[in-house]
Amino acid sequence: MDSPTPAPSHPLEIIDVIEETPDAVSLVFARPAGDRFDYRPGQFLTLRVPGTPEDGTTWAPRCYSLSSAPALDEHLQVTVKRTAGGYASNWLCDNAKPGMTLDSLPPGGRFTVRDDPDRLVLFAAGSGITPVISILRAALAESAVPVVLVYANRDRASVVFDGALTALAAAHGDRLHVTHWLESERGLPDAAALAALLPAPTAATSAYLCGPAAFMDRATEAATAAGVDGARIHREAFSSLTGDPFAVAPAAGGPAPSDGAATVTVDLNGESTVLAWPRDQVLLDALLDRGLDAPYVCREGNCGGCAFTLRRGEVHMLVNDTLDDHELGNGVRLACQSLPRADELEAEFD
Repeated sequence: MDSPTPAPSHPLEIIDVIEETPDAVSLVFARPAGDRFDYRPGQFLTLRVPGTPEDGTTWAPRCYSLSSAPALDEHLQVTVKRTAGGYASNWLCDNAKPGMTLDSLPPGGRFTVRDDPDRLVLFAAGSGITPVISILRAALAESAVPVVLVYANRDRASVVFDGALTALAAAHGDRLHVTHWLESERGLPDAAALAALLPAPTAATSAYLCGPAAFMDRATEAATAAGVDGARIHREAFSSLTGDPFAVAPAAGGPAPSDGAATVTVDLNGESTVLAWPRDQVLLDALLDRGLDAPYVCREGNCGGCAFTLRRGEVHMLVNDTLDDHELGNGVRLACQSLPRADELEAEFD
């Protein structure tokens, strides 16, 4: 059997480690030259975290959100909070230091502002603030959109970016309103209490939520009760990676037979390609087998790194743990999970 083909990873050098709280650190990476690591606020990096001989691991792939904002920060920054029993987060908090390099896949993820809001409602809990602060900072710097942030934590000592949020609120008091929900003082938040913290929404208010699933469930209920359009409520959630995102499956050995295959026109990296798409092969594999540089991260249907827009035809997705109804309604699909259900299709990668 052929060996897997290496994925397009890149070594990133840590140039600074910032202690945010006793349980969280930010890793600042020197940004590589070129556009491979261009990103949008809210996206994440997939890092290859070293293992240790003592516990029998060689390395572990983990996704960490970028807390930097592309238009504001020269370098890349991810923020990692310790997870009880979590190997990778504890290893990074204990061992990461300037001069160290970690392999990373290019930025991925669909948790980005994409529906042209005139007001932003942001909910975060714990380490869920990481992509949210990137979105928040970018919105304040690049638009006139008012922003409401509700941020839940165990106690004050657990608040990541406390100083930065205080400074942002002071500098943008006319546009930014921050509410800290501390469980040590107020108990667990419920939907009614969260809804009471929100202003009356406009028709174009969008809500972005990141944190534990139970918190996002309550925040979704709160945003809905406050009157935010359900199609404009977006959640971020990471699933554990079960495969190796740093390698791709062996190529099938040349172009697939066209007998019975669909025909797909693919717009990728500014070029249009027409190719046969076998009925039993997902689009991502069909593209990679033909040497096309299609984007991807997890290959498991839960990160959105391979998302494309279906312009014509119909596909069946085997798994979808990341696209919401709004995206699906606009034709967004996952290349790693899409099988053709039409004779002729058109796919466009952004």
